[in-house]
Amino acid sequence: MNIHEYQAKQLLSQYGVATLKGGVAYTAAEAEAVAKELGGPIWVVKSQIHAGGRGKGTFKESSAGSGGGVRVVKSVEDTKDTANQMLGATLVTHQTGPEGKEVKRVYIEDGCDIDRELYLSLLIDRATSRVTIIASQEGGMDIEEVAAKTPEKIVTVDIDPATGMKGFHAREVAFGLGLKGDQIKSCVKFVMAMYRAFVDLDASLVEINPMVVTKAGDVVALDAKMNFDDNALFRHKDIEEMRDQAEYDPAELEAERHDLNYIKLDGSIGCMVNGAGLAMATMDIIKLYGGEPANFLDVGGGATKERVTTAFKLILSDSNVDGILVNIFGGIMRCDVIAEGVVAAAREVSLSVPLVVRLEGTNVDLGKQIMAQSGLPIISADDLADAAEKVVKAVKEAA
Repeated sequence: MNIHEYQAKQLLSQYGVATLKGGVAYTAAEAEAVAKELGGPIWVVKSQIHAGGRGKGTFKESSAGSGGGVRVVKSVEDTKDTANQMLGATLVTHQTGPEGKEVKRVYIEDGCDIDRELYLSLLIDRATSRVTIIASQEGGMDIEEVAAKTPEKIVTVDIDPATGMKGFHAREVAFGLGLKGDQIKSCVKFVMAMYRAFVDLDASLVEINPMVVTKAGDVVALDAKMNFDDNALFRHKDIEEMRDQAEYDPAELEAERHDLNYIKLDGSIGCMVNGAGLAMATMDIIKLYGGEPANFLDVGGGATKERVTTAFKLILSDSNVDGILVNIFGGIMRCDVIAEGVVAAAREVSLSVPLVVRLEGTNVDLGKQIMAQSGLPIISADDLADAAEKVVKAVKEAA
């Protein structure tokens, strides 16, 4: 789960991570009120969407004025005007795709006297299975670009779970960032607080980009991004309530309500599979045979007929879907249950695209019998390769 910048800063500041004063606004009038409360003389107006690169982004609407989704202003009136321009406009960044995202709230923050911009993040390194600090002197840039062009500028520190974060870990980061004197003390405090927040809140990522050093030598989070482990949200109802549903694909939200793992993609062949590994393999083989998957959809190992029907509807809710491949290996999941769900859903939505089904495992013969007797134009496949070849061929012939 993701949250907005201002929400991340609220959480991090509770643990002692240094942030600037600010307030969220949903209207131009609210932005004006926040600016007056902050006092100025410099304010920063920040579009709040779940995407990076906001400062370099562009708005689709000409009424949004010049500049990206993060702008520095020098008066209360300019704060109000800038917020008015951004709110309701569509911001396009390298992470949103060409469709962009509508700005429904802005964050008004104090200006900052910046001396240096740095990068700092905490994440789970899958290679070491440890919480890992990644830092760089190249703040404000995409860390992937820094890693590709100047990997020597990246500092990586693994935290042993048996000891947790210690002062020497934080000092290693501070030295690697080239900090000196009181800046080191400020950075150590910052990193230690950030780690406590990461662990206590079951975060999967905390990214501060940029983390800045002010002219006064303080280390401050100028931006903040936090992602959380969905499986741990039952422990953090307050964080779960921060979810901005407008930032999520409606189909993905519907899938979550039915315990389905669904991610929309850009292709034309819908996939319904049980098991994440099998789902990945299914998408790969579709591409191998010249098609493009329209989604990742894992119905899980114990799906009911109703969940299968819902999954089918989710796939067909995507107007780009020109064909569907159902690939089920029945272990815990019985093939007859899948067949009943597929038949029920196909009848309910008046299926109008080619449907290829490959079943194998528990009650496979019964499942095939249910589909054969349904009277629906379901194409049966013997194995995964056969299924992929048939669905790609059927989609091309129907085009």
